[in-house]
Amino acid sequence: MKILMVEDNKSVCEMMSMFFEKEGWDAIYAYDGKDALVKFNEDPKSWDMITLDLNLPEMDGMQVNAEIRKVSKTVPIIILTARDSESDQVLGLEMGADDYVVKPFSPITLIARMKALYRRANLVNNEENEEEKNEKYDIVTDHLKLSTKTREVYLDDKPLNNLTPKEFDLLKTLAQKPRQVFSREQLLQLVWDYEYYGDERTVDAHIKKIRQKIEKVGPQVIQTVWGVGYKFDDSEVD
Repeated sequence: MKILMVEDNKSVCEMMSMFFEKEGWDAIYAYDGKDALVKFNEDPKSWDMITLDLNLPEMDGMQVNAEIRKVSKTVPIIILTARDSESDQVLGLEMGADDYVVKPFSPITLIARMKALYRRANLVNNEENEEEKNEKYDIVTDHLKLSTKTREVYLDDKPLNNLTPKEFDLLKTLAQKPRQVFSREQLLQLVWDYEYYGDERTVDAHIKKIRQKIEKVGPQVIQTVWGVGYKFDDSEVD
C-alpha cells in the first residue's frame, strides 16, 4: 500500500515507519493539515490509505478530512486521535472517515485495522467496477458478454471479432436463453424474420462460421442437439 500518514507527533511517525516497512508499505508523512492536502493533491488516485490525526497545526484534521472527501469519495481514511468522546467519533465518521482509532494505540492493532479496511475497500471497488462493467452488456453469462448497443462480444474477456450482422443476431438469440434448444425453423423465424421454407442450410452455415470464430478465442459454447437444433451452453466448459 501507499499510505499518507498525517500526524504532527514525529515520534509516532517514526514508530509506525518501522511497522510500515515490515509490511512492505510505502508511507509518506505530513506534519500539519496544509502540508497533508498538498501531498494528497499531488496525485490523489495514488493513495491506498490515509491515517489522519485530528489535532493538527495549520488546519484541523476534520477540515483536512472534508477537503480530501471533496476530491476522493473512496480513499480509505482512518482517524487517529486522542479525542475519545463519542461525539468526536460520530462527527469523524459522518464526515467520511472509514474508521476511528483512539490514542494511545497498539501499532499491531492499527496495522490489522488498516489491512481489514484495505480488503473491504478493494472488495467494494471490485464489485462496483464489475457492476459498472456488466451494465454495458445486455447478456452476461459464465464466459460471454454481449452488447447490442455496440455489437461487441467478448468470450473469456477476449473480443470475438468479425461477426457479420446475422452471425451476431444468431449468437445473441441463442445466448439470451442459455441451455434452451432452438430448432432450425425457430432460428430462421427469430433471426431472419421469415417463415421456414425448407432451407435449413442457412442456419447450419452460419452456426459453422460462428463456431470457427469462437474457437480462435475461447471454449466452444454452441452445442448441437442432434435431431432438434442448437443451444448456447457455457455452464460446463473450462
